[in-house]
Order: sequence, then structure tokens, then C-alpha cells
Amino acid sequence: MELNVSYCSDKYQYTMGKSFYDNGMKDKRAIFNLFYRKAPDTNNWAVVSGVSEALKMIEGLGNADEHFFESFLPGEEYAEIRRYFSTMRFTGNVYAMREGEIAFPKEPIITVEGPVIEAQVLETPLLCIMNHQMAIATKASRVTRSTSKPVSEFGSRRAHGPWAAIYGAKAAYIGGCLNTSNIVTGIEFGFPSTGTMAHSFVTAFGCSIHGEYQAFDCYIKSHQKEVLILLVDTYDTLKCGIKNAIKAFKDNGIDDSYPYGYGIRLDSGDLTYLSIKCREILDDAGLKNCKIFATNALDEYLITDLERQGCKVDSYGVGDAIATSKHNPCFGNVYKLVQIDDKPVLKRSEESSKLINPGFQITYRIIQNNKFKADVTCLRGDKLSKDIEDGKTITLRDERDRFKSTTFQAGKYGFSVLQQQVMKDGVVILDDVSIQEKRNYYLENLSRLDDTEKRLVNPHFYKTDISDDLYDLKENLINNLVKEIENFE
Repeated sequence: MELNVSYCSDKYQYTMGKSFYDNGMKDKRAIFNLFYRKAPDTNNWAVVSGVSEALKMIEGLGNADEHFFESFLPGEEYAEIRRYFSTMRFTGNVYAMREGEIAFPKEPIITVEGPVIEAQVLETPLLCIMNHQMAIATKASRVTRSTSKPVSEFGSRRAHGPWAAIYGAKAAYIGGCLNTSNIVTGIEFGFPSTGTMAHSFVTAFGCSIHGEYQAFDCYIKSHQKEVLILLVDTYDTLKCGIKNAIKAFKDNGIDDSYPYGYGIRLDSGDLTYLSIKCREILDDAGLKNCKIFATNALDEYLITDLERQGCKVDSYGVGDAIATSKHNPCFGNVYKLVQIDDKPVLKRSEESSKLINPGFQITYRIIQNNKFKADVTCLRGDKLSKDIEDGKTITLRDERDRFKSTTFQAGKYGFSVLQQQVMKDGVVILDDVSIQEKRNYYLENLSRLDDTEKRLVNPHFYKTDISDDLYDLKENLINNLVKEIENFE
């Protein structure tokens, strides 16, 4: 059968659904928040990617016949619910941050509002999409922030399957990469893929120094009017690779007047030393515009070190570190019920870090002098929410220390609302934009953070708070629960 990712789910989503159905609860109005508790690595924030695919997934509900459900919900006792699930579409509302948004812990990235049976079954596929893409976009952000040079995403061969390769490359582009080697991503999202050559291309001309020259000569002749990048480390970078590249360029009339760009690629060895020596050799040969492209299991830490050592690399290609979010491959988005009908709810945990914010929420970003100063999550329509939208003087209190506060005077700040409605009554209303616009939106957001908040190591933590009304609601729910637990027999 053709895969429908809307049903890339866990069985318990549907067994819970049967219980909602059997107990007359299926139409109760539920609100779920998708958010994360802690950013990967030492980040204080993450990059949003995956919303477009999430909405397509939600639209796909209701396109599986009863036989599909019978394969995992067999028996006569499930017959009625199988018929219901086979035509059940999502009829509710979805609110989401934009792709390319910078999101902080506990802020709702996606809010789903609808009948509880419909909203519940979205949990697994929604998290599957968002956790994957946000892991890759956030890692790409870290890698591209480690250098001012362009970074290309080259990780398809290390990705966890074709779907991960395609949408991971999309997320990496939003997260700051200049381009990708993945051709399907380029076609699907409308930007050109890129690439150089493999060592097998060089050795295909025979295991000899002359064969290396022939490979370069052939490649140049078959790719005129394109960017020309020659891989020079197959045999020996300095003793023959760079020399054969220079000879092949010159024999084919490729020099600094070539308008499409040309260069060499280093894929092994001491990249700092080799790039410095190659730069000297290329400059002495009059090829000062010849670029040096470096690969070889790079990540943000290695690139930072190369830059510190004074390497002469002009651009980088990064594979598995981005494609698998290698240091933190599992992103931590969760999907939690925060309200049922008009009653806010929360999950209480032995771990304070797992305590969630209840109720129907909205997040405001406070802006001064074109810089982001603070985020505050409110209950929709609460006092602070109204004061912000009316431009009044506001005071934000630290949730962990209520004696710490920051005041923004009326007329001295602006704001943006981070969650916008993207689906209404089951119909997508998002006016989606190009992937280039999503990438530019991320880069614009990045420029509005303080430099100290963008450090890869030991960043300054950006201010995020919740409104007094949300704080009070949470405290009251917890206190009532504690009293009930203490008196429970």
C-alpha cells in the first residue's frame, strides 16, 4: 500500500481513541501544545522547521479504509470504531510558529485545538516530523554560526533513510546552510543542488598521477559554464593533486576571469596546513580567485578550531554532523494536553523540569531598538496579553524567582506574536512562502539576538517568562493536586 504519513503512529493513540469514543468523549474540545523543554547542545534556543509538512500530514487523516485499521484493531469489538477512523478527518484549528522562527523552551511551537479523539491521534506523526526537522535545523544553525564562510549540507548518505535525507536537507537550508547536495530537496523546494566529485571519479581514470590529470581535464571539459571544483587529495594533495589541478585549469583556459567560479576540494589531512599551502601555490600560479572547499567529517567545533588556526578555507561541506544532528540526534519536542473543554489541565511530575504550562496560550516577543529583549507566554486574553497588545507599561516576572522582574515602559517597546493560526476548521489557511523566504526569516531573527546569546559555548540565556495569570493558574492546579494526593486513601 502507498504510505500515508498521517498514520505513522503508535497503536495506543487509536486504542485511547476507542475509549474516548466508547465513553462519549470524542467531541470534547481539547487543546494540545507541542513544545520542548531543553535545547540540544548548549543552545538556549532552537530553529523551527517542519510546519508545512505537519499541516500536510494533518490534512491526510481520513484517507485509510477499514481494512487498514483491521490489521492492528482486529475483531468485532473494534468494527464500529474502525468505520469511524476510516472517515475521521481533522476538523479543528492549528496555531503555529513560522518556519525559521527562533523558539525557546516551553513556548508552544504548535497548538492543536479540536475534538480530543482527532487531536490525540496527531501526536506521534506530528512529533516525528517536528523533532526530526528541528534537530537538523538547530544543528545547521550551530554549524553555520561557527564561521562566516558558506556551509553546504552534504549529508544524504549518512541520513536515516531517504525521507530524512530530503527533509533534513530542507531543514538544514532553513537553518543557515547555503545549499544542499540532495537533488530531490532541490527539486521539491525550488533551489539548485550542488556538488563536486568523488575519489572514484579520479581513480576511474587509472591509479596513476597522469590518470588524476585526465580526470580533472575531462571534468572541466564536460562542465564548461558551471562551477568547477576539483578534488585534489586522492593521491597526494601537495605533491601532485594541486599541481594537476592547476595544469588542468590552465590547459582549459580557466583562470581568474572565469565567471562561474572555480576551486579545489580538500577532504583529508591537516586542513589548516593544507589550505595554507594550497593557497600559496594557487596564488603563485596566478589563480588568486580559485576557492578552497573543505570537507572531512566537519562539525561546528572542528570548524571553529580551523578558523582559530588561520586556515585558508573559503567554504565548507558538512555531512553527518548536520544530517543526523550527530551530537544530539534526538530532539525533545513533546505533545501535551493543556485544556479539555474549558478546563485547563497539566501533568505533574516528580521532576520539576517536566512540569508543563496549562491552558490556551500565546507567546509575545518584546522588541526594543530592533533587538529581541524577552519572550513571555500568556493565557490568551489574560491581563498581560491585553496590556501588551494595547502597548501599556508591562512588568515581566521571573517564574523561578518572583522577586526578579523587568519593566518595559509604554511606547518604548514593540512586540510580535509568535503563534499564528495556520488551520481553521480543518482547512489549511497558511499562506506558505518559499524556502528562501524561510531561510531569510531565520537569518533576520538571528541578527536580532544579542551576540552573547549566539555563542556556541556558554551562551547568555535569553529572558523567557510567563504571565502572572498563567503562573497563578499553574500554581493553583498544582496546590489542589497536592492537597488531593495528601488526603487520598
